[in-house]
Amino acid sequence: MSRPVLAGVDGSERSMAAVGWAAREAVLRGVPLRLVQASPSLPDKVVPELAAEMLHRVGERVLQRAIADLGARCPDLKVLGEQTAEAPAAALLAAARDAALLVVGTRGSGGFDGLAVGSVALRTAAAAVCPVVLVPPRPAGGFEAGKGAARPAQVVVGFDSHRPVGEVADFAFTSAETRKAQLHAVQAWALPAESVSPQRLFVTEEDRATWEDQEVLRAADGLRPWRDRYPGVTVRTDVVLLHPAQALLNAAHGTDLLVVGRRGDPQAVEGRLGPVTHAVLHHTRCPVAVVPHVG
Repeated sequence: MSRPVLAGVDGSERSMAAVGWAAREAVLRGVPLRLVQASPSLPDKVVPELAAEMLHRVGERVLQRAIADLGARCPDLKVLGEQTAEAPAAALLAAARDAALLVVGTRGSGGFDGLAVGSVALRTAAAAVCPVVLVPPRPAGGFEAGKGAARPAQVVVGFDSHRPVGEVADFAFTSAETRKAQLHAVQAWALPAESVSPQRLFVTEEDRATWEDQEVLRAADGLRPWRDRYPGVTVRTDVVLLHPAQALLNAAHGTDLLVVGRRGDPQAVEGRLGPVTHAVLHHTRCPVAVVPHVG
């Protein structure tokens, strides 16, 4: 059986938005959806045994409601559900070893008003061995996406032709292909270091145009292998003189999915989020896919 799409559920509106997004993704991929509800055991000194059992039962009802809701909305989708006594992040990271994709809400039932991304979302995005999609409370798309939609679906990917990352590009092109979406590849660039040295007080328009043309050609050459591999995907490329985070945030406005990479050693216990990915997660309002890669 193909590896499932995995999602965490805690009963909050935010987690249910993530579950709905995960269900649609599972349908697109033709794989089961696996739901994990974490009801960690609490110390007896803090919560009596009876109260801990009550929390477990509440979690069980949350899980069953989510499964029943998905069954009514998408009857052909196979949904698997399980409870665990582990902490949410640890439970999801363990389950992600057998998943094709992990989907979490940007925040769950914890945290405080004004918090953009919760600790569970950040930890899973930084450490999961599979790609992680972080879904905001009101994501673009959903079960009815594509049916009379006001605009075509769009996937945005951050691309660096100087260091192209196969895992990130493959995920973005595959996502666009399965959604019949346009792919918007964004490459940010900066002026050469020697052009902004203290000895050089200005940059001529001619030099700037030359450097930009070089970046455009590099982007076209860098994307060519994936254009050839995914001939059905329409690709629009933007090469912009901006900080990468700002370039992606500008492009991500109103998009269905933003794809970024995460460097990390697959043998490491914990991964890490770079500054661009971290900034994007805290400031964009569309679903963001964080794809791990070695590099």
